Amino acid sequence: MSKPLTIALDGMGGDAGPDIVVPAALRMLAAAGDSLRLILVGQEDVLSAALLRFKAGDHPRIVIRHASQLVSMGESPAQALRVKKDSSMRVAINLVKQGEADACVSAGNTGALMATARFVLKTLPGIDRPAICTTLPTVRGQTRMLDLGANVDSKAEHLLQFAVMGSVLATVNGIERPRVALLNIGEEDIKGNEQVREAARLLVASDLNYVGFVEGDGIYLEDVDVVVCDGFVGNVALKSSEGVARLIRHYMTQEFKRNLLTRLAGLVALPVLRAFSRRIDPRRYNGASLLGLQGIVIKSHGGADALAFANAIGVAMLEVEQAVPRRIDAHLAVLHAARQAL
Repeated sequence: MSKPLTIALDGMGGDAGPDIVVPAALRMLAAAGDSLRLILVGQEDVLSAALLRFKAGDHPRIVIRHASQLVSMGESPAQALRVKKDSSMRVAINLVKQGEADACVSAGNTGALMATARFVLKTLPGIDRPAICTTLPTVRGQTRMLDLGANVDSKAEHLLQFAVMGSVLATVNGIERPRVALLNIGEEDIKGNEQVREAARLLVASDLNYVGFVEGDGIYLEDVDVVVCDGFVGNVALKSSEGVARLIRHYMTQEFKRNLLTRLAGLVALPVLRAFSRRIDPRRYNGASLLGLQGIVIKSHGGADALAFANAIGVAMLEVEQAVPRRIDAHLAVLHAARQAL
């Protein structure tokens, strides 16, 4: 029998900490069977009490690793890195560095997680800056978008690196030759700033399947598998999309509650509304990858529930099974060799 995967979970991160992490862990262990082992990292008494609450105090595939500190959601990355050396986040990432865990999942402070992961694990050769990448629903299935906030000022070379990493991630999700696009204010070659136009020139010269520029609506409507942008633009686009989705839900709820007739119409449309809700449910897409590191770290949304956090664990498992850092490293080596030969 093959060795089980071992995932370290930041048990204290996120809005609810162990009240979400523990049931999510139990959900994934039930689904994965003997192929998965989990290390819960955090304050031992708190985690032990949570396991007892969920009737899993002696689970054979859960180990608790004590960490005396935790990183708050509003704490600065520099403070977390300098002062919180025994935080649940830091200890979980250390377990990946030491080889005791294959990956780490945390719902904690995004900036602190990225800073700590970069400091502890270091970046892959050829990667200047790690990037945050997530999967988004589209009219044709899914797309991967990066960077979503790790780098607010990226050069053209960085965008090329993001494209390589996003393309590799799409490949491990079953897409043979991912179509890569640059997010821009228009699809014409003359549009955009110099940074984006230079990145386009680098992508044209690469071995990636670069298909050109895509506008903001094209993230969800165009036939592309990877959307590349700097972290400032990516984060604004993502948060705007989340806000629009909530606005649509709000207006639909209001309209169906307007009077007796609309309430009856809502009852008739309920199966369709539920199916629609499932298709765009953000919990299904929870789990953003911190790409470019010499190890696997997955960021869960801070407000994730147990289902969403379990999906983030699933993302970590897939990236371990598909050896994502090694694949990125190999692709970068090929790209570097091709550029050296020119």
